Amino acid sequence: MPTPTTQLTPRTAGLTPPSPALTLTAALLGFALITLDASVVNVALPSIGQALGGGMSGLQWVVDAYTLSFAALMLSTGAFADRAGASRAYAIGIAVFTAASAACGLAPNLPTLIAARVLQGVAAAVVLPASLSLVRQAYPEPAKRARAVATWAAGGAIAVALGPVAGGALTTVWDWRGIFFINLPLGAVALALLVRSPRSERRPSPLDLPGQLTAVVALTAVTFAVIEGGTTGVVASLVALVAGAAFVRVELRQAHPVVPLGLFRSRTVSVAVAAGAACSVAFYGVVFLFSLFFQQVQGRSALYAGLMFLPMAGLISVTNVVSGKLAGRYGARLPMLIGQLLAGAGALGLLCVDERTPPLLVAVLLVPMALGCALTVPPLTIVMMDAVPAERAGLAAGVLNSARQVAGGLGIAVFGALVSDGFTTGLRESLAISAALFAVTASLSFRLSGRPANSP
Repeated sequence: MPTPTTQLTPRTAGLTPPSPALTLTAALLGFALITLDASVVNVALPSIGQALGGGMSGLQWVVDAYTLSFAALMLSTGAFADRAGASRAYAIGIAVFTAASAACGLAPNLPTLIAARVLQGVAAAVVLPASLSLVRQAYPEPAKRARAVATWAAGGAIAVALGPVAGGALTTVWDWRGIFFINLPLGAVALALLVRSPRSERRPSPLDLPGQLTAVVALTAVTFAVIEGGTTGVVASLVALVAGAAFVRVELRQAHPVVPLGLFRSRTVSVAVAAGAACSVAFYGVVFLFSLFFQQVQGRSALYAGLMFLPMAGLISVTNVVSGKLAGRYGARLPMLIGQLLAGAGALGLLCVDERTPPLLVAVLLVPMALGCALTVPPLTIVMMDAVPAERAGLAAGVLNSARQVAGGLGIAVFGALVSDGFTTGLRESLAISAALFAVTASLSFRLSGRPANSP
C-alpha cells in the first residue's frame, strides 16, 4: 500500500520541513486520549451512580455507549479518513471528541451523559485510523515507520492500563466530572501540534453505508438485550437477529463490504479474532467488575480502587514489548499460547476473591490475567496481518480492533447483568466464563503455525 504523498500548503511552503516527531506526538496523544476513555470511566462509576442515579444498567451504558459506537463505526472511518485526508479527519475527530468530553463533564443527568459518550465514541472511531495514517505519512522509510508505529501502539496500551488509576485519582482529588474535563487541554494540545504537520492528500475510498448501518443496529440491539432484559430484551433480541441477517446479506452482495466475510475462511484470521475477543471480554469485564468491587463491596475510595490496578498497569506495557520480541524470535504461537493459558489461570485464581479478601491480595491476583492478555495481543495482531494480503492489512486491522471493542462492550454487558443478581456469585460466574473462553481460544491457537515471523 503506497504511502500518501504530502501536499505543500502556505503554512508549510518555504518553511523548515515539519518534524515527523511532532506529527507522531500529535497522533500518539490523540490515540492515547481515545483509548484512555475506554477504561478511565470504570473507577468513577460509583460516583456517577450516586450523582446521576440509573442503577447497574445505567452504569453499564455509560461504558458501553462509548465502546460500541467506537467499535461499530471504526469499520468505516478508515475509509472516511482516506476520503477526507488523514490530517483533516484527525482534526475533526479530536475537535468533536473534545467538545463531547465537555458535554460529558457538564451532563446534568444520565441520559445526557450517555448521549455525550456516544458522540465521544463516534469521534474516537475517526481519530484512531486517522492517527495511524498520520504516522505512516510522517515516516515513509519502512524501518523508521515500524518504530514509530510501535511507539504509537505502546502509547495506547499504556493509556488503557493507566485508565483506572487516572480515573481513581481524578475522581477523588477533583470529581468524577474531572475525568472528562481533563480531555479539554489535552485535546487542545493535540490540535496545536497538528498545525505543524503537513496536510494529507485525499484519496477515493468506497463506503459501505448499508453494511455500516445494519452493523450498528445489530450490535446496539444485542447490547440492549443483555443489559435491559425483560420484554425490552426480547424485542431487542429479535431486532438483533433481523439486523444481523440483513448485515450478512448486504456484506455478501457488496463489492466493498465493511467486513469482508471471506476473511473468516482463513482459520488464522478466525483464531486471531477469537483470541482478541477473549482478551477484551476478560480484561474490560474484569476492570469494570473490580472497580465496583473495591468501592461498593469493600467500601474503598475511588483513589484506593484506582491504585489497586497500578501493579497490573505498570507491567502491561513492558509485557507488550517483550511479547513482540518473543513473537519475532520464536513465532507468534508460543507467546499467544503462554499468554492465553496465563490469563485463564489468572481468571481461575480470582475465583477465591470475596468481600473479606485483602485488597492488596486482590491487586496481586489481578496481575496474571492482565499480563496474559498483554502477552497475547501483539502476536495475534502479527498473525492477523501476516494472514491477509498487504493491500487488505488496514481493513483487517479495522476488523480485528472492532471485534475486540465489541467483545469488550458485550463482556461488560454480560458481566454487569450477572452481578446485578448478587455480586460475589456473579463475579465468580464472570471469571469462569473468562477462563472458559481462554481455554477454547488457546486450544485453537495451538493449531497455528509456530514459525517465527522472519522464517521463510
